[in-house]
Amino acid sequence: MVAAVRVHKHGGPEVLTFEDIEVPAPGPGQIRIRQYACGVNYIDTYFRMGMYPSPVGMPFVSGNEGAGEVIALGSGVTDLKVGDRVAYVVALGGYSAERILPADRVVKIPERISYQQAAGMMLKGMTAQYLLNRTYKVTKGTTVLMHAAAGGVGQILCQWANHLGATVIGTVGSKDKGEIAKANGCHHVIYYRDEDFVARVKEITGGKLCDVVYDGIGKTTFPASLDCIRPLGMFASFGSASGQIEAFNINILQTKGSLFCTRPTLNNYVAKREDLVATANDLFNVVASGAVKIPVNQTYALKDARKAHEDLEGRGTTGSSILIP
Repeated sequence: MVAAVRVHKHGGPEVLTFEDIEVPAPGPGQIRIRQYACGVNYIDTYFRMGMYPSPVGMPFVSGNEGAGEVIALGSGVTDLKVGDRVAYVVALGGYSAERILPADRVVKIPERISYQQAAGMMLKGMTAQYLLNRTYKVTKGTTVLMHAAAGGVGQILCQWANHLGATVIGTVGSKDKGEIAKANGCHHVIYYRDEDFVARVKEITGGKLCDVVYDGIGKTTFPASLDCIRPLGMFASFGSASGQIEAFNINILQTKGSLFCTRPTLNNYVAKREDLVATANDLFNVVASGAVKIPVNQTYALKDARKAHEDLEGRGTTGSSILIP
């Protein structure tokens, strides 16, 4: 029996139950790992609330990323060995002291990356990687707008975009978060509670607007975000922290400058094993180089997962949060 956090019914943070569960021996193509850190992400709240359906039914172990040591191999696993340090993003099963994983969905962690770093960056860091390199190719001279610039994805994306030579504009909700955004490579900070972010973007860019808007907020920043984008620019909506964007008349994209609009998700970008490995390795390399730092600003015991969710949904966190089994 191992400690885990399970959801037996959908609801608020109070439905997260700390209990002991059985973890079976790994089957063909699977591995068993002992986890040293489990990542906490906004997507975990979507599964908990039922916004995203559980692929394994009820009850389920919450959590979608983590890092640990391989302690057992199933048949047919040849490219991993007991003792390997690995990290992953896999739907559900993350908040547990030990777990079973498909071997082809984990990546080896370089020695220069800690378990805590890995658990705090796999989902958010690989999200930043594909947003900057594949959803919209950010290069020197690109102007980006990052909503929630002091958040988990925000801090990583701002650092990385800055490293790539972009001009980075970020929205935040408080002066403290503004300082965090600036410290993480954000050139221009907009305080969305006190300022009209569209007007400020126009002012900052001299009316040229942004090449791309990265939006993990959703309902409250749409459709205003479209007014921040130059003609033929990109709106990338990758999260819904304030609620889902409702269906809209697609002609709005034409009237605002023949804009491109996408709702990407990591699963599609790393569906192929080679894409998973390439994305993770690009992330590991930029972190190891020092160009991007992974701020793990909140650490909780596994049994305190409920508090972690309360803090996350209360906008009381910055950077990454992890659970320690």
